[in-house]
Amino acid sequence: MVIAVIGDSSCSAEEAKLAEAVGERLAQQGATIVCGGLGGVMEAVCRGARSKGGMTIGVLPGEDISMANQWVDIPIATGVGYARNMAVVKSAQAVIAIGGNYGTLSEIAYALKSGIPVIGLNTWSLSRNGKEVDAIIRVGNAGEAVDKAISLARKHEGHGIASLRSQ
Repeated sequence: MVIAVIGDSSCSAEEAKLAEAVGERLAQQGATIVCGGLGGVMEAVCRGARSKGGMTIGVLPGEDISMANQWVDIPIATGVGYARNMAVVKSAQAVIAIGGNYGTLSEIAYALKSGIPVIGLNTWSLSRNGKEVDAIIRVGNAGEAVDKAISLARKHEGHGIASLRSQ
């Protein structure tokens, strides 16, 4: 199972703590984490996952794998800038969004457009015509985020890179 964790490359201490806890819990559940591979939320989630023996994949915007944070196990250099956001979310069966800026917002949009569930921790809210859209599943803590992501990812099997293992 592959879960994408998305968020800003510069984040608050609270967001970093949430991301690290999410990484730890995902690793304990046996999930592989895919993220953008840089700093902030991405670094914190990778650090948490690695502390519990988890596997991390970083899909980098540039061409230099040395730009990946030190907790990325598998760096993937793309050279495509923000276009890599689509690869991050399309590689997963569920997405956990923590905080985030416009890059995170684009990843949320790609995931929702593709039918990939998005779980939100202190992240964007969406509205259409002045009415809130509940497409992002709101949770209050790392445990809820991981439980919801794992549950929804199981229903979303057959999508993303994890499906290649069963072929």
